[in-house]
Amino acid sequence: MRFALEEIHDDFAASLDSLLSKADLPAVIRAWSDGDAAPGTALWGRLAETGVNGLLIGEDDGGMGADALFLIVAAEKLGYYGVPGPVAETLAVAPALLATVAPGRLGALSEGALATVAAPPATPYAVDAGTAATVLRVDPTDGGAAVALGEPGVRTQSVDRARHLYATEAGAPLGTVDAGVLAAAQDLGALATAAQLQGLGQAMLDTTVEYVRQRKQFGRAIGSQQAVKHLVAEVAVAVEMARPLLYAAAMAVRDGAPTARRDVSAAKLACGRASYHSSRVALQAHGAIGYTQEHDLSLLLTKTRALVTAWGTPADHRGRIMEAL
Repeated sequence: MRFALEEIHDDFAASLDSLLSKADLPAVIRAWSDGDAAPGTALWGRLAETGVNGLLIGEDDGGMGADALFLIVAAEKLGYYGVPGPVAETLAVAPALLATVAPGRLGALSEGALATVAAPPATPYAVDAGTAATVLRVDPTDGGAAVALGEPGVRTQSVDRARHLYATEAGAPLGTVDAGVLAAAQDLGALATAAQLQGLGQAMLDTTVEYVRQRKQFGRAIGSQQAVKHLVAEVAVAVEMARPLLYAAAMAVRDGAPTARRDVSAAKLACGRASYHSSRVALQAHGAIGYTQEHDLSLLLTKTRALVTAWGTPADHRGRIMEAL
């Protein structure tokens, strides 16, 4: 069995890589952190032209009508470059909810508008609600959830300075979704977040490999030392072994497999663990300078720490796997 992406997915990834590699993401992230969203929203507009924003939106609403495999390809690339903004919410969660309660709002998302979602108690804050054009508030009801437009309130700072969290209150009601639709939307959020973490883990691994090849002590590159080689190799194995779980989860979601929820949780755990491991080794290799705001590595370190608990904590997903088993 050939368990790999097809050529069409590789081409899509390559087009995103070409766009994002030229966008000076560190500058965009720092501007977003400081409250200047203009460079970031301009980048999201360019991403929309590639179809990223409308991947899971039907063609009748201006989207691509693609599946979960395209979602993880896009989210992984956005994670690799640390693209700021509500990635999982815009690409996955909001389209899944709006398709049921307010399909007329999907067209704006396809064109590049950002969307964010608060779904307490598991997801109590709406990411970047001050910037997003659509803010959704989801509150549980008997057998499902009520979806309303959210009204942003007090802002809370995340460990990731480019991730602005807002408390919300329910505003104008949009409708209700049943438990199945809500669960599917939350799983898509977890899947997209897992893909972001996979991209972050790979980015920090690549950064670390480049650094240890160049950094010299006592006249030798530190990457030539066996202890450093072992640390980096362990990260490479962890990142590579998480990838099949991410692919399997996307395929399960695409095919509506009965194991989809379990597979998504397994992917979120594996990608989160690999990315966090990559962040620890990257910081160890770079030293304390890697955590300073002036160093680009810090932008990836803090985003990783924030996303590990987004759309389900590790404990939540371990619990779901245990229940499935």
